[in-house]
Amino acid sequence: MFELYSSVIDIRRKVFAELARLAYEDGDIHRFAALPYNIIPGEDSHYRDSIFLERAIVSERLRLAMGLPLRPVDQYIPTNANLYDTVVAEKYYEPPLVNIIKFACHACPEREVIVSSGCQGCLAHPCKEICPKNAISVKHGKSVIDPAKCVKCGRCVDVCPYHAIIKMERPCAKACGMGAIRSDEKGHADIDYNKCVSCGQCIVNCPFGAIADKSQIFQVVRSIKHGHRVVALIAPAFVGQFGPEMTSGRLEAALKVLGFDHVADVAVGADLCAIDEAKRFMEEVPEKQPFMITSCCPSWIEMTKKMYPELSPYVSMSLTPMVLTARLEKQRDPDCKIVFVGPCSAKKLEAMKTSIRSYVDYVLTFEELMGMFQAKDLDFSQLPEEKGFNESTGAGRNFAVSGGVAKAVVDAVHHIDPDFEVKTAYAEGLQECRKLLAMAKAGKYNGYLLEGMGCPGGCIAGMGTLQAVKDSQKAIAKYKEEAEQQNAMDSKYDISKVEALEKLDIDWE
Repeated sequence: MFELYSSVIDIRRKVFAELARLAYEDGDIHRFAALPYNIIPGEDSHYRDSIFLERAIVSERLRLAMGLPLRPVDQYIPTNANLYDTVVAEKYYEPPLVNIIKFACHACPEREVIVSSGCQGCLAHPCKEICPKNAISVKHGKSVIDPAKCVKCGRCVDVCPYHAIIKMERPCAKACGMGAIRSDEKGHADIDYNKCVSCGQCIVNCPFGAIADKSQIFQVVRSIKHGHRVVALIAPAFVGQFGPEMTSGRLEAALKVLGFDHVADVAVGADLCAIDEAKRFMEEVPEKQPFMITSCCPSWIEMTKKMYPELSPYVSMSLTPMVLTARLEKQRDPDCKIVFVGPCSAKKLEAMKTSIRSYVDYVLTFEELMGMFQAKDLDFSQLPEEKGFNESTGAGRNFAVSGGVAKAVVDAVHHIDPDFEVKTAYAEGLQECRKLLAMAKAGKYNGYLLEGMGCPGGCIAGMGTLQAVKDSQKAIAKYKEEAEQQNAMDSKYDISKVEALEKLDIDWE
């Protein structure tokens, strides 16, 4: 997913960089319609049949990055239509967050089994023998599949000795653990928003760059330019995302160049979350509820609400690390503006909640932040080292990887009571999360702490990340070990002094 730097990623990042550059220079929105010509210069097409199509798609990506809706294809609406609605220092996301640019979609087949040119017409023809529906015949020495009979079981794919039979599936739909991707009347991908949880996996898995989410990058820069005291909250998954030269100290220096007042470490909030969930687990499981569901991943929580509403009461009442860290900063300065910077599009969904808006003003992904760095032409190697992050424990830093939340809570429980038994189970990727909840509903996990991460690998695999998951796992492991304290209970922050915690309402408003 993130292993290769593709043209799709390149265009996406150029969109963010151009918008940030416009916002930093003068914010003159009259130049907005010309930005596609900066991103796709010249007269010849590079990626598609027509340069005009390329620019039209980029125009829609720019509109989404400004927080605007897509334009209907069958009506004339100027590129800068409704632009003045977004040229404000404060702008919340308007649903839908994740959007499909229909004329960029390749109309991939939903599911199809095909025989490729690699078929050798072998004498054994195991594909024909194993097919339970007699959908395969041999014609002119080659295997042929009757699509009317094929049930796409994939048995022929498994037995072909030449791997000549391929099971094709729409990449965005395959990546969607909610089954929210379907086809419209023209065969283009379409999102069922009653199922979508905004995890963003469809965005990074679409090889045609047809799916994009909305952004607040322009509004963040304009808030800085307006003189607001803007604080960046950095998720612990940042390690390695901006290259090996970007330490936490240099990241702090880089963000100050962008105009941020200072930087806060969200791993501190993760420590507080682990402490709170540990205490709640000890108080409530199994006396008051059969098991507890961790609260950190918005996609996981939203999936629980949509698919297993009867399990919603078992979601931890603890606030997320993002919100806890934001509260700490708002206590210090109620008038500051908070920007959460992390790997996740679903955090944008969380920040849309009315109960959270008063704490988190903006959400940016690491990729969007990189666009701001590019707009300023920052050379990370030339940045000075600030004090960096030294207040969080290894437990809080490890929240970024799958299983990290559960381990932090267990270690905190054992710090309080070494003899207290805590059984855990965790899943990564929404398909596996669904299985976990199904088993919990069936009573298989009574007495357990259940952790779910919407992205395979955890937060380090979020759609807004910049490096391969394996590289992030290694970087986080090293970052965790570098912490002076390893148990969340050793945090210098007292959760009782953070504002009174209320129940995490999973009914998004």
